[in-house]
Amino acid sequence: MTAVAEDFDADAMIERFRERAEGVKRRNLPPVAGDERRQFLDQAQKDFQDFAMIGDAEATLEDGVLRLTIDLRPPEAR
Repeated sequence: MTAVAEDFDADAMIERFRERAEGVKRRNLPPVAGDERRQFLDQAQKDFQDFAMIGDAEATLEDGVLRLTIDLRPPEAR
């Protein structure tokens, strides 16, 4: 294992992604209109989705390999 894997805290990483997802929700809308506004909102939605998915992940670190498990099934299918 490398030094990075030995010092890595997967739970802390996941918490940072949860915080990023919340940050996207609180992000102020810049003074843009029209197409730029739509692009900004679309990107914010993608950012939130990506950060929230990783924030919901279960992480394991085995032999220096980080595995993130993200269950994308609807709650009723779990």
